[in-house]
Parts: sequence; structure tokens; C-alpha cells
Amino acid sequence: MKKQVLFAGLLALAVVGAQAAGDAKKIVVDGSTTVGPIAKAFAEYYMKAHPDVNITVSESGSGNGAKGLINGACDVGTLSRAMKTEELDAAKEKKRNPIQHTVAFDGLAVVVHPSNPLKNLSKDELRDIFTGEISNWKKVGGPDLKIVVISRDTNSGTYETFQEKVVKSERVTDRAEYVGHNGGVRQRVQSTPGAIGYVGLAFTEGVKTVTVNEIEATPENVITKKYPISRGLFMYTNGEPAAGTPLADYVNLFKTADGKKLVGEQGYVPVQ
Repeated sequence: MKKQVLFAGLLALAVVGAQAAGDAKKIVVDGSTTVGPIAKAFAEYYMKAHPDVNITVSESGSGNGAKGLINGACDVGTLSRAMKTEELDAAKEKKRNPIQHTVAFDGLAVVVHPSNPLKNLSKDELRDIFTGEISNWKKVGGPDLKIVVISRDTNSGTYETFQEKVVKSERVTDRAEYVGHNGGVRQRVQSTPGAIGYVGLAFTEGVKTVTVNEIEATPENVITKKYPISRGLFMYTNGEPAAGTPLADYVNLFKTADGKKLVGEQGYVPVQ
């Protein structure tokens, strides 16, 4: 069930139903579970300084963030991948003008159960695991244990980034389990000795991160694009928000010193 978090007054949080987008003092945000922590942190920060502004943040997936922006259901669509050509075409048909704001950078950390002694996987090995070509950890130097593949759901921008950068034109194995959010992947891997999954940098607590091509998923390696599964994180608006409006102030927080600090505190890499 989609949950929506209402940030009101001085950091008060409550679950609420959907609100109509378009009110200058009400900002509706929907989309990526990866960008969600940034969107929430920005909302808390902004409403603490502007208690007359109401910001709601939902995390229904990047695909739904794009749809919401196209259909006018939200003021900000949060995506962990760029909008697709077909989404941009759909927006044009509805006379909407999506503007991309790159608010942070992230890496997809490859995570396994803490008991797994494995330290590194090549991108080719990672691909073969997720396509089912490799089904036992002993084939890549791990224990004699069946691999349990945990993937994000197909509506997720995180899934699409992993597909593009790792799996490419091949299909994820039919044995894969699909999970709706980063926290769910982490929880499943944490509780399953043979599991492997991928999550944003902010979701690695309690699981073991393995290097990819001997490169760690660190902020430094993400910002230099040395880490092979790096990406941008985005907020989209319908047109460029008018300067001085709450919407403009909110989506441009990533450019400020406080905004960069908030991004870093959520475990992501600020835009330099």
C-alpha cells in the first residue's frame, strides 16, 4: 500500500491521503524510494523555516513519480533514473514540460549476508549471478551455498539502472525475488545467508558490501564515476519553478551548503 508522509509545522510527521498539486503553499512529491530520504530531509528542513508551507512526500517508485508529474498529480517527481523518451513524449502530449534537477549522486552497492566471506565480484560475475548462469557461491570463490537473487521491482529506477549497467540485454533469472524498496532488499539479504541484492548507498547498514571490479561503493568513487554502478538522482518539475516560490526554494536546496549537508547525511553524494 502506498504510504504518504505529511511533514507539518516543526518536523511533525503523520500519514495522510493524497493532495492536489498546484497550490503554491502545498508541494506534493512522489516517486523514487531511493530519492525519498533526500526529499523528506529537504521537506523537514524547509518547513522548519517556513511552517506555512506544507510538503507531502510519497515513495511509490520512479515510474509512478514520472506518471504523477505527467498527469499533474504531483509538483515534484523524484526519480533514481532519467525520464525515458516515452515518458517525455507523453508529457509533451499533455503539454507538460519536465525539467530535470540532479540533486545528488548515488552508487548501487552490491550486498550479501554478513556471514558470506566473499569480498569482490566482477561485473561479468554479477551479471551471470543475476541472469542465473551462476547459481552457487562456490563458483565465485564463496561457500558451497545456493545463491538467492534479490532484485528491486521492475517499476523501480534502481532496477532499471542495474539492468542498464549490469544485466544489459539479458533477463534477470526467473528465480529472482522482487522487492518493492531498498529497505526491503536490505532486510531480505540480512536475513538470508545465501542472498545477494543491490541497494542505494544509504541502505547498506546491517549487510555486507562487496566490491565490484575491486572498486568500493564509496562517495569518492561514485562522484569520480570510478565505481561501475554509479548514477544521478533527480527531481523533476513541470517547467522551471518561478524564482522565490516555495517550489523553487525546495528543489534548489541541493545547491546550498545546508542542502549538500543534508544529502551527505542521508548517505548520498552531494552535487559539487
